Amino acid sequence: MTESTRAPVLVLNQNYQPLNICDIRRAVKLVGKGKAESVQDTGEYVHTVDDLFDRPDVIRLVYMVKRPVQRRKMSRNEIFARDNHSCQYCGAKPRDMTIDHVHPRCKGGEFTWENVVSACKACNHRKAGRTPQEAGMRLRNKPYEPRPNPYSFLRLESLKKTWLPFVPWLVPETNPSANGL
Repeated sequence: MTESTRAPVLVLNQNYQPLNICDIRRAVKLVGKGKAESVQDTGEYVHTVDDLFDRPDVIRLVYMVKRPVQRRKMSRNEIFARDNHSCQYCGAKPRDMTIDHVHPRCKGGEFTWENVVSACKACNHRKAGRTPQEAGMRLRNKPYEPRPNPYSFLRLESLKKTWLPFVPWLVPETNPSANGL
């Protein structure tokens, strides 16, 4: 497979909401089979043995796909992101954060969104195997399960400028002139 067939193509649902990112080969197949239409082309072409196709940059499915919203996977990075990379006891933002169980595991606490928070090493050691109340500490924020993000496949660093009209909620963050820079 050549480099040009691995280039990303934004796939939109029938209602123009971003659904996925696929490669050019898959996009050309979907357009060729009539399952999608090209919304925006790159101005370049894909050559096959028999034919020449416009190289799509954004395609739209001709039918609606109902995709279930998936819960966020619980991981260290997701917990740190939820807690804004700060200690939930003192508010510090050290580089070497740890995960703390609000209700300690030694007392039956589980590894759930509602029972884990990010903490600096000092606060985690100070709290040890006790609850915050027993250790005389207070949580700054109550831990919660973050809402699912159906657009998690869209990474800011991989967005093309031609895709911005289809992801308008990201335009202020990605447009340097909007930030006064």
